[in-house]
Amino acid sequence: MPKEQGQKMVAQNKKARHDYHIEDTWEAGLVLVGTEVKSLRMGRASLVDGFAEIDNGEAWLLGVHIPEYSQGTWTNHSARRRRKLLLNRAEISKIERKITDKGYTIVPLALYFKDGRAKVEIALARGKKAYDKRHSLAERQANREKEQAVQRRLKGYRD
Repeated sequence: MPKEQGQKMVAQNKKARHDYHIEDTWEAGLVLVGTEVKSLRMGRASLVDGFAEIDNGEAWLLGVHIPEYSQGTWTNHSARRRRKLLLNRAEISKIERKITDKGYTIVPLALYFKDGRAKVEIALARGKKAYDKRHSLAERQANREKEQAVQRRLKGYRD
């Protein structure tokens, strides 16, 4: 059987980019059991309530929902169990130093397969206030209207 190539997206956390200011990102491997991998290959996962924490020098992913494998038996996994993140010691210590500051958290942004191995993109994030969210929505809407006006002008329509 040929080795898998490229990247296959399983789940994205679009709400995280709306709710947080993303400071820095890392790619981490995941320690999974067999039925979790099979469930992920079917494209089933949810990162909405997920977060990560550092505990005794190890990084853990919590709150991520990977549903039970439909054809699994008694060896099935629990849907919201703690999963260990595979990061270098230097990366873990760097993240740990940064999250000691008030207001920072670690959120998962994406879950995907890269060359056949399950990876998660985690980010150091600071929560947005309500006015920041409104400002970013207004800015995105203004950019969209600007692009549409440019396209209309290029097609020869008048304003």
